[in-house]
Amino acid sequence: MKAMILGLAVAALALPAAAQQTTGAPAGDFRLTDMNGRNVQLSDYRGKTVVLEWHNPGCPFVQKHYNSGNMQRTQAAAVRDGAVWLTINSGAPGKQGHMSPAEAKAQFARDASKATDYLLDPRGVVGKGYGAKTTPHLFIVDAKGALVYQGGIDDKPTASVADIAGARNHVTAALAEMKAGKPVSVAESRPYGCSVKYPES
Repeated sequence: MKAMILGLAVAALALPAAAQQTTGAPAGDFRLTDMNGRNVQLSDYRGKTVVLEWHNPGCPFVQKHYNSGNMQRTQAAAVRDGAVWLTINSGAPGKQGHMSPAEAKAQFARDASKATDYLLDPRGVVGKGYGAKTTPHLFIVDAKGALVYQGGIDDKPTASVADIAGARNHVTAALAEMKAGKPVSVAESRPYGCSVKYPES
């Protein structure tokens, strides 16, 4: 297991700034504060499938999936099947999409999000540790803690809502295959969307 990625004020960062998680390998553990001020650690959910979704409410590609309800439907189906869905915001203060805990809580309610929780990563430590490049960018960690998918939500890299209907939802497909005891057939895809607004290094 890679050393834990700490997104808190005092960070013992073991991964390089632009690390990337390896599909099939143990996912890097991390701890972040959620919109309610609680500490959330990935390994607390060992034994469950966990979906990580990088988010920026100002991004047109994110708005495509939230305004259409596609992201909420994907979240709801995952949670209904027992998965944990953690939405993560790695936007730096002063940059598009950054939110305070109160703003994140209000956005979560406006979106009628079906995610399990909303986590804040304003220093970008966890985002960089996962190599999260875009919003949205999705990762799936299986019950044993291994990363089994990373990439886009689907195979239509546009900001058009009209493209959702004919798209292959990679997250829904991966979760269905996992539920059926099958390997994930598309374990990696190209993420698309807005760049994650990390702090200047």
